[in-house]
Amino acid sequence: MRNVKLDRNDTMAFHDQVAAEIRRDIVNGDVLPGQRLPPARDMAAVLGVHTNTVLRALRILRDEGVLEFRRGRGVTVCGEPERGVLWSQAQDLLAQARHFGVQREELVSIINSLP
Repeated sequence: MRNVKLDRNDTMAFHDQVAAEIRRDIVNGDVLPGQRLPPARDMAAVLGVHTNTVLRALRILRDEGVLEFRRGRGVTVCGEPERGVLWSQAQDLLAQARHFGVQREELVSIINSLP
């Protein structure tokens, strides 16, 4: 996380920018599976954002399966960002389906019918 820079003019929310930077570091091999991340408070100080912004980014990556939170051990990398991308796209698909009135079960049925 040495070269992390947030673009304050970007329309992307800060927490999304932080999550993207962490994903980039994992893809580049700067942060490896099993490696601990610095505390959110330290990352926030380096980035010049509120700690809650970093925590929100970390929760997004945890929900994607990229990070793991362990009490007393901090936050560690547990997966590859490809899984996180797939997770994120699945959530977007579900949100779009709901927008068009398609329920989760119907969406699953549609996916299962694909070749």
